[in-house]
Amino acid sequence: MQASSLMAPTQNIYGRNHVSLDGRWSYIIDPYENGYYDYRHTPFDQSESGKGGFYDDRKPKDRTEWVEYDFDRAPTLTVPGDWNSQAEKLQLYEGTVWLRQAFQADPKPGKHYALYFGAVNYEAHVYLNGKKLGMHKGGFTPFQFDVTDKLAKGRNVVVVKADNTRHQDEIPTVNTDWWNYGGITRDVLLAELPATYIADYKVQLAKGDAHRIEGFIQMAGDAKAQQVTVAIPEAGIRTTVRTDANGRAALNVPVDKLVYWSPEQPKLYTVELSGGGDKVVDRIGFRTIETRGRDILLNGKSVFLRGISLHEENPLIPGRPRGPGDMRMLLQWAKEMNCNYVRLAHYPHSEEMIRLADEMGLMVWAEVPVYWTISWTNPDTYANAHAQLTDLVTRDKNRASVVVWSVGNETPVSAPRNAFMGNLAKTAHALDDTRLVTAALEIHRKGSDITVEDPLADLLDLASFNEYAGWYWASNAEMLNYRFDVRYDKPVVISEFGAEALAGYHADADTRWSEEYQDTLYRNQFRMLSAIPGLRGMTPWVLVDFRSPRRQHPYFQDFWNRKGLISNGGQKKRAFWTLKQYYDDVQRRYEGQPAR
Repeated sequence: MQASSLMAPTQNIYGRNHVSLDGRWSYIIDPYENGYYDYRHTPFDQSESGKGGFYDDRKPKDRTEWVEYDFDRAPTLTVPGDWNSQAEKLQLYEGTVWLRQAFQADPKPGKHYALYFGAVNYEAHVYLNGKKLGMHKGGFTPFQFDVTDKLAKGRNVVVVKADNTRHQDEIPTVNTDWWNYGGITRDVLLAELPATYIADYKVQLAKGDAHRIEGFIQMAGDAKAQQVTVAIPEAGIRTTVRTDANGRAALNVPVDKLVYWSPEQPKLYTVELSGGGDKVVDRIGFRTIETRGRDILLNGKSVFLRGISLHEENPLIPGRPRGPGDMRMLLQWAKEMNCNYVRLAHYPHSEEMIRLADEMGLMVWAEVPVYWTISWTNPDTYANAHAQLTDLVTRDKNRASVVVWSVGNETPVSAPRNAFMGNLAKTAHALDDTRLVTAALEIHRKGSDITVEDPLADLLDLASFNEYAGWYWASNAEMLNYRFDVRYDKPVVISEFGAEALAGYHADADTRWSEEYQDTLYRNQFRMLSAIPGLRGMTPWVLVDFRSPRRQHPYFQDFWNRKGLISNGGQKKRAFWTLKQYYDDVQRRYEGQPAR
């Protein structure tokens, strides 16, 4: 069996010399996986010859030869893009689809080449010129393969077996409340790197210290011990470090005058890293985020996280966002509501989305899909969750907008779950001590008392929880009788609340599914939540209506979760303006507060 050439994704891959392999890819639907297994259910790529699968991209030599597939005559899908929204018969499909792209290459001696995928949902087997490169699990994090010795001069063919089948022991598990979009949903790039190159770096302010940049440089390739220069010309910063035999060097630079990144002034500096014949340029913002008692401090000043949750889905053009225009639209809607913060639920969103948040001045809660009922005692499941969290932190550690790492959502308390998620929280802190770590916890109700008490919270920086007073329990009138008992001296951030409303459906405030019901629920939530002393933020559920197979009411839902403040047609519901007014009032209260 061939060894995998899977390698750690290169930091800032878009800043490297690369060609895009996006565009029209031929596809074959393969529900029985005939292109992967022989008739004895043995994988072709594990046979002695390694041949026999669809990845061979065979053509009949003459009219007598038998071949039961043909990529050349197959239909095409746009990459990046999910298959569900591009072909009617694939709308609800879960299984294997093979995708093929041909491209030209001219590999040069002394260069390294990486084949990069922004995301493939969920399990990807990747082949180049008929040879397997390797496999990746996880639908929302990037991965890449070393193809330095595998590229041909001239025509090359990459084939991907993408399988979005849900499994109990995966992350996420079989039961979610969003659409299971399949396919190559983010960019595919072929990157050219020097013989020795800058593989990874972190350039951020040190924990709690606005006057010191701390981080590291990691070289890779032929000669890892190098002199590396880090320069921020606009800030008058230039320093040189020497990497060790493993290519690693710590970065520790005092700084005097920086314009700190904030939603009000999302300042990004041009950061230049050069060494070993390689040069990388990035746009990086600098800010501190920390908690003190029940306060969240951004650059030393108390801040209220005026947020909204959103899925990575374009409601106007069905499916996953296909580019920065789609993503900018979503974030601009949040800005229109006077948000300074977004929860990118329930999985890692694209790197482009995070970079847009940097540019547009929106703080970000970034999350991994440890969602509901995970197989807590399965070590492989934990390894998968750990890998997805590590990949997320590795990818986005230089993005000033990311202020919170979330290790999961609405997971029921149990000893195995506490151990599983507790270890994830410790991992997040160990990987990055400069940001806050949390999870969206559940609440417990007894009578009219709502208690927030979870052993996991001891390892978290925020008391964050979901509550659905007025929708899944209680009515609009009854919800005002509830009281919160949050048993932690930590900032409270309400990670979800909300109600479904079909845009354009109007009735009184007691009629479910109406805009009036949703609007009244928001007004009552503000009254109810204002009694919590440590309330420092919220991300109501959700910015825009999104697709979900769980939502089956034929009239009000029709496979849509209607909790959005904006409809799938782009119409702003009444509660949109109510939340904006609330955030306007909160902003006025927090303006002019001195730094602490």
